[in-house]
Amino acid sequence: MTTGTDEQYDYIWKVVLVGDSGVGKTNLLSRFTKNEFNSESKSTIGVEFATRHLTIKGKTIRAQIWDTAGQERYRAITAVYYRGAVGALVVYDITKAQTFENLSKWLQELKEHADGTARIMIVGNKTDLRHLRAVTMEDGRALAEKGKYSFIETSALDSSNVAEAFNNLMVDIFKSQVEENSPTHTGNHGNNKDSVTLPGDDDSGDKSQNACGC
Repeated sequence: MTTGTDEQYDYIWKVVLVGDSGVGKTNLLSRFTKNEFNSESKSTIGVEFATRHLTIKGKTIRAQIWDTAGQERYRAITAVYYRGAVGALVVYDITKAQTFENLSKWLQELKEHADGTARIMIVGNKTDLRHLRAVTMEDGRALAEKGKYSFIETSALDSSNVAEAFNNLMVDIFKSQVEENSPTHTGNHGNNKDSVTLPGDDDSGDKSQNACGC
């Protein structure tokens, strides 16, 4: 158990949000941590992060979720923030095919800079604009299955599947980081869906900050 002056948690995990600029990473983060959406949010400069506590199978997880800049000119700044990440949401905009095609670049960056055991989820965002869809759900799922990643489609605007995306990734990390390293691990999780508990308003977004240093 790790303790602080006013908080307790069993594990602290670093998760990164990556993808092209404008795919909605910042709003996914603010929707999950503060239940807010800003239609006029500006592109992230460098890296920002927020924290959220979750409980999985009685263990308290402190998730540090890092929102990385999508613009090419910030790559040198943000690459260092992949280090130590045990999970990643790789996001594209379902209305912009190019953002989907660029996923290969982001996945390669994760491979080069993140923890080798990092769990990855492919996220097709902006399902509220499904009438403008340029990438089918089948294409997204096929890419995820090819790389053995998890997959989900979300909308930060109407909050569809946002909590599910983060929660499912956290459960996946829990299985990888905790259960598979447990001496009692049997190697079979079955089909049971692990529950995730989100505390009310612990530090949801209150500790968001710009970590660019530039």
